[in-house]
Amino acid sequence: MSFGEPNNPYGKPQDPNQQQPGYGYPQQAPQGVPQQGVPQQGYGYPQQQPGAYPPAPGTIQANNGYINVHGLGTVQVASMGLRLGARLIDSLIIGIVYWVLTAVGMAGLVGATESIDDCSGIDPMSDAYDTCLNNAAQQVGEAAGGIVAAFFGTLFLLFIATLLYEWLMISLVGATLGKMALGLRVVKENTGGKPGLGGGFIRWIIPMLGAIVCGIGQLVVYLSPFFDSTGKTQGWHDRAAGTLVIKK
Repeated sequence: MSFGEPNNPYGKPQDPNQQQPGYGYPQQAPQGVPQQGVPQQGYGYPQQQPGAYPPAPGTIQANNGYINVHGLGTVQVASMGLRLGARLIDSLIIGIVYWVLTAVGMAGLVGATESIDDCSGIDPMSDAYDTCLNNAAQQVGEAAGGIVAAFFGTLFLLFIATLLYEWLMISLVGATLGKMALGLRVVKENTGGKPGLGGGFIRWIIPMLGAIVCGIGQLVVYLSPFFDSTGKTQGWHDRAAGTLVIKK
């Protein structure tokens, strides 16, 4: 009786067609049986690729006018119609301040011109007439200087009023009166909080720098949300300040 090959320790004949385990390749488990030591693909969470980095701070692209903001959850992005409407209301408020300052300046100028000497009742051939003309010319020059000073003074006061109105209200409150009236507010994109003094100033100064070019640059900045392809309607000033305009 044969007990198999002498080198076979188990006494069982070895099938020459059966593949023996080697050292170069891992053994393949039978079909339907998971391999031990190999992580299986799950369905609950996506597998992170080696070397991948977490997403950058900020929001992803808006979907159908809604976006998820950290700290606020899902919020609605402000439409351009509402944003332009709020801008018109704010412009009207600033315009009223401008006309009030202008009216005060003009009233002072009218009073200055009325104080100019009237030489019509003096004999043109007299020395008093020449003296009156000299005094009147000096008074006209002073009035002209007052007009120039009043003009630039009004512009400076308007600049300060716009700065305080736009900058402080956006920074500390998150909305101007125009935005409040239409239910809008400005928030930081990565936190959902108020823009703060730094963010509010950046958001204000960019349109003001554009206003230097005859106001055209300022208009382009305010219309720049139309060029945003992410659906977040962020203008250039919003991107620089890291802000979003949303509905309350």
